[in-house]
Amino acid sequence: FLFAFSPPFYFTTTTMALEQPKLFNKWTFDDVEVNDISLEDYIAVKPKYAVYLPHTQRRYQSKRFRKAQCPIVERLVVALMFSGRNTGKKILAVNVVRAAFELIHLQTGKNPIQVYVDAIINSGPREDSTRVGAAGVVRRQAVDVSPFRRVCQAIYLMANGAREASFRNQKTIAECIADEVVNASKGSSNSYSIKSKDAIERVAKANR
Repeated sequence: FLFAFSPPFYFTTTTMALEQPKLFNKWTFDDVEVNDISLEDYIAVKPKYAVYLPHTQRRYQSKRFRKAQCPIVERLVVALMFSGRNTGKKILAVNVVRAAFELIHLQTGKNPIQVYVDAIINSGPREDSTRVGAAGVVRRQAVDVSPFRRVCQAIYLMANGAREASFRNQKTIAECIADEVVNASKGSSNSYSIKSKDAIERVAKANR
């Protein structure tokens, strides 16, 4: 009965079912590229990780390394929910990221997911220093940073930089995130995360 009188409705529903989810029903994951081969497995932007909302409600923290499967935009959302008064306000964080991505698109004209992925690739320190020693004699030793930690630290530095920039400032947190991500994707030294990365690598180089 349905097929006889309304074939267009039937066809539209099947084509909708085949479409890949778009972030906020706007930004596609299909053309996003991870241009660093070492980080490909740790930046979850492949179409199989595509989501409409960065709010999947899975327990990524219950097993080691499981958060590598968390959609990469959701990891930024979670990183914003820090500093006491913001803990648990995930819907607010999602709305902030939504506004930030609109601003990134206005500033660059590109897919904001791609700009954000480029920012992560540029912001993760590749070398760090650790404490080595026994019996009271402690010195610092330069070590390579794993790709997983590079991604985690890049997201942390961007969220932290945006939070500090918007504190006691007329700029909204969404504007600060947009500026931070755009500057980091260009490798600009105006970005807090790029400055922090350079400082970490400088210290590590001195301790080789």
